[in-house]
Amino acid sequence: MELSPGEVEQFIERGFVRLDQAFPRELADACRELLWRDTGCAPDNPATWKQPVIRLGDYAQEPFRLAANTPRLRGAFDQLVGPGRWLPRGSLGTFPVRFPSPDAPGDDGWHVDASFPGDDPSSFFSWRVNVASKGRALLMLFLCSDVGEDDAPTRIRVGSHRDVARVLAPAGDAGLTFMELAGKLDVSAHRPLALATGEAGTVYLCHPFLVHAAQPHQGTQPRFMAQPPLLSRAPFSVQGPEDDASPVARAIRQALNETRA
Repeated sequence: MELSPGEVEQFIERGFVRLDQAFPRELADACRELLWRDTGCAPDNPATWKQPVIRLGDYAQEPFRLAANTPRLRGAFDQLVGPGRWLPRGSLGTFPVRFPSPDAPGDDGWHVDASFPGDDPSSFFSWRVNVASKGRALLMLFLCSDVGEDDAPTRIRVGSHRDVARVLAPAGDAGLTFMELAGKLDVSAHRPLALATGEAGTVYLCHPFLVHAAQPHQGTQPRFMAQPPLLSRAPFSVQGPEDDASPVARAIRQALNETRA
């Protein structure tokens, strides 16, 4: 078992679990070397770090594929989502590389990542989320550099996935667009804050409804982190007894049952 029973319960209650050494530091180093080339910046020359964030496209080279598919991670996917219920990743997705900067990054609002296309598939803002989390099994944060509290760690509202489940329930299968849901996230503003810090090789496995946000980089070294989804083979069943549900679905069911109580 990759996750202890206590870690699984933490995922259900808090909305995330942190896996230290989920992939080898050597792979993180290899990924970072490839990413540096595409930033157009020099690792040893901060004068070239002129933007607060540079977004790099999907990366599927061998170091990225290996990092996404370690036995420890695959075992954790089975525990949280269910064996056979998730799709293996062939890449690590996109990288928002964050640099030390006095300028606002412009992308640090609280949000939930959308999971299936809406009216305009080319516009992420019109992508949708529904209460069954159609299309997405997990939000994942792969740390490819050491990330301390000053290094723009992703901010997490602990337990906010429960609030989001209750917001989404009335919208049924159609769900809400990314922007519609973003406009309702004040419902989670009371939640305590956690920061996605850790050494290179750390992975945060997060409930797909977890509310999170970027923040400005106040440290000294750029932060390299991937945020790929783990895709699901089918929407989650949000009705029925808890003992036949995956932890992702159990968290949703518990949140909805709290509403009915």
